[in-house]
Amino acid sequence: MQPSAPRRSFQSYRHEAFLWHDPDDFTAAMVEFVVEGLDGHEPVMVALTFEHMDWLRRGLGAAAAAQVEFVNMAELGRNPARIIPAWRQFVHGQPEPGRPVRGIGEPIWPGRHPQELRECQLHEALLNIAVDPDTPLWLICPYDTGTLDAAVVEEAHRSHPVIVETGTRRGSPLYAGRSHVDTLFAGGLHARPAGVHEAVLTTSNAHQVLSYLKLELFVAGLPLDRSVQLAAATEELALGSLRRGSAQATIRIWSEPDAWICEVVDEMPVADPLIGRGIAADEHEGLWQANQVCDLVQLRSTATGTTVRILAWKQH
Repeated sequence: MQPSAPRRSFQSYRHEAFLWHDPDDFTAAMVEFVVEGLDGHEPVMVALTFEHMDWLRRGLGAAAAAQVEFVNMAELGRNPARIIPAWRQFVHGQPEPGRPVRGIGEPIWPGRHPQELRECQLHEALLNIAVDPDTPLWLICPYDTGTLDAAVVEEAHRSHPVIVETGTRRGSPLYAGRSHVDTLFAGGLHARPAGVHEAVLTTSNAHQVLSYLKLELFVAGLPLDRSVQLAAATEELALGSLRRGSAQATIRIWSEPDAWICEVVDEMPVADPLIGRGIAADEHEGLWQANQVCDLVQLRSTATGTTVRILAWKQH
């Protein structure tokens, strides 16, 4: 059973990793967490993979499960940048502001693509700065220790201030808070292959770029509808570079065995690692749009410039 957290005189934000070892361990702890919330009249949102959602539904029973907002994490979290907006909408969408709420979020599961996993790990770190400390959200993130790589579980200790296991709840000595966010946000992306198509966007040729992008993506093998969609997102990202003050933006396109990839690079740093993860759909730089229509978006920035990659999976 999951150890009860000490009662406090006020509610605030909690972000915890739950390390589970078998289905019974998972179900017992998560049922207890949800039922305790429901008994306290706290709204509960659960975002899990389908199998784990089914375990929890059966453990709760029909009456309790009907009171919970269930979300298929395999759909919501396919692009991990969509998850924080969903939690923000859940918290801010409650009819009674300030009411304590609970959530279970499982962005990481066995079999995720390596590039998805990188973005999930950045997402978990960003959760520590995305929510105001006074927000009464208690969020637990389950990790399957039986099938996930040990390095993935170790990373959970860096991105969660509290670690929960059967019979224990303890602070994580590896937790690194904002410094971990900064490290990941400034980190590199996997190397580009040889033979990428490259173009430079400036104010003088901006009107030509969309046609170029659609043609290059179509020739690379992307279906026409996806070519148009990916080209429009890439163009908006490149125009966003100019709006941020960059003299030009370098656009690269290439194909890998499992994905088509577009990249936009400029010399302007991005200060806010949460950009593109708000609730409003009119966020600048095109990142909101890219996050809605692309399978995966990777943003990295340092003092020397910013790189955004958007991916469309071939089969996934």
